[in-house]
Order: sequence, then C-alpha cells, then structure tokens
Amino acid sequence: MNWTDRRQRFRAILSGNRCVHPGSVFDPISARIAEDLGFEIGMFAGSTASLTVLGAPDLIVLTLSEFAGQAYRINRAGNLPLMVDADHGYGNALNAKRTVEELETAGVGGLSLEDTDLPTPFGTAKPRLTSIAEGVGKMKAALAGRQDPALCIAGRTSAVQITGLEDAIARGKAYEEAGVDALFFVGVRTRAELDAISAATRLPLILGGVSGDLTDLAYLSARRVRIALQGHQPFAAAVKAIHDTLRALRDGTPPGKLTGVADAELMKRVTRDSDYGRWTKDFLGG
Repeated sequence: MNWTDRRQRFRAILSGNRCVHPGSVFDPISARIAEDLGFEIGMFAGSTASLTVLGAPDLIVLTLSEFAGQAYRINRAGNLPLMVDADHGYGNALNAKRTVEELETAGVGGLSLEDTDLPTPFGTAKPRLTSIAEGVGKMKAALAGRQDPALCIAGRTSAVQITGLEDAIARGKAYEEAGVDALFFVGVRTRAELDAISAATRLPLILGGVSGDLTDLAYLSARRVRIALQGHQPFAAAVKAIHDTLRALRDGTPPGKLTGVADAELMKRVTRDSDYGRWTKDFLGG
C-alpha cells in the first residue's frame, strides 16, 4: 500500500483552488463504492465508526484500537485517500500523539483533532471546550507523532456554536501558529461567519455539515474551503435497507421478490470478483 501517494493526493486537494465533498464511508465496501463513483476522498467519522463497530451512538465509547482497525480495513480495500475524525485524540496530548501514530500506521491521508471536552464529563449538561492552551498542546503533540510529513493534520473546533465566532477565530489562529495543515470548523451556519473566519485565517478550511447558504461550491472555494462534509447519510441508508429487507423476509416475502437488492454484477464489482478470479487462476491453477 502506497500511503504516501494517497496523502499527496489529499494534500493536492487542500492546496488546490476548489472545494470537494468527501464520500462518507464506514467499511471496505462503502469505500470501494465511493472510489468507483469518483469521489476524490473518503471521510470516516467517529460517529459512523461507533455505529459500525459497536452499534452504539456517538458517545466516545469506541476505543482508539477499534477505530484504527476499521480505518485500516477501509484503507486496504482500495486506493481512496481517507480523512478520519480522530475526535479528541482519545485522551490528553500524549494520547493524541499516540492516536496520530496509530492512524498513520493504518494508512489515513488526513485526520482532524478537536478541542471539545470529551468524553462528556460528569454533571455536564452541554458541550464544552478545552482551553486554547490545551488545544494547542494537543496539536503540537499530534504533529510530533507524525512520521510521514505527507500526512495532513487538521485542527478542529466547534466553538462557533458553543462559545461564539470570536472564540472560534482565536482557536483557529492558535492552531495555525501551532503548525497544523488545515482548520476544521463545525457549526458554521452563515456566510458572514465563514467570511470572518476566512479573512482571519490563512490555512485551507474544512467545514462540517454544510447546508443552506453554504452549499454553493463556487462560494466555498473562493473562501478557501477545500473540503465540505455533507453528513453521513450512506450509513443511515444502509441501515434502512437492511431493516426493510429483513422485515420483508420476516413477513414472508420470497427472496426473489425483494426490492432494492444489489444485483449480481454490482456485487461482483464491489467485491473485486474479477481480481480474485485472476489470482485464483494465476496462483492456484484454477
């Protein structure tokens, strides 16, 4: 696996002049589908990781090893540059350093570390952030844990919706000074907010969950946004399809009359059946 090549392609997006939507992926098959459909990068979120690996909500009960293991399975299945949401780095700054080491080994192209105080502390009713100083310490530790200089590390904050725009900009500027490769802002809802962030910072921008006035790719590109997430609907769609198929079978629908089922050709394509057929012939004499 040429991880550096993927990371260089990821960096090319950040250093380019246009904004792309990543394909939200959660396992090897979904990553192959995203690659086949032409997505430039994949996005593996902590929330979908918790759903996929544990069947649990996004409450930071997933472990680093579980997350890195699934990221590796996704990466080895194809050639799609993968960005991952490393949440808070699974602990303090030393844990964040270890997180980068593990995810780099798993082959990710880029990762984001956030300054939300996670997991939710006892007695906390609303999300809260760590101090800027602690956030800077985590960013520096993450950068120190990087061995391949092509790996992209983004500083992420949800301050816009928790403490306000001014604090979000202060955090972004602090993480820039710490040396991260990009800034990831969650909770930006208006063009005025994005205009202010873009004017006050220098690095490529990543936005989480854009909607409304922030769906115009030309506008986002002009504001230095290079990656704009659209949510993680593919996993929810998969859950719906599985639920409806099993329900139909349970209710007596014959397998041959099920709807919405992948045909044999699609299944062969996403499982790389032709590759395995060739390898069987070459290596087993079959």
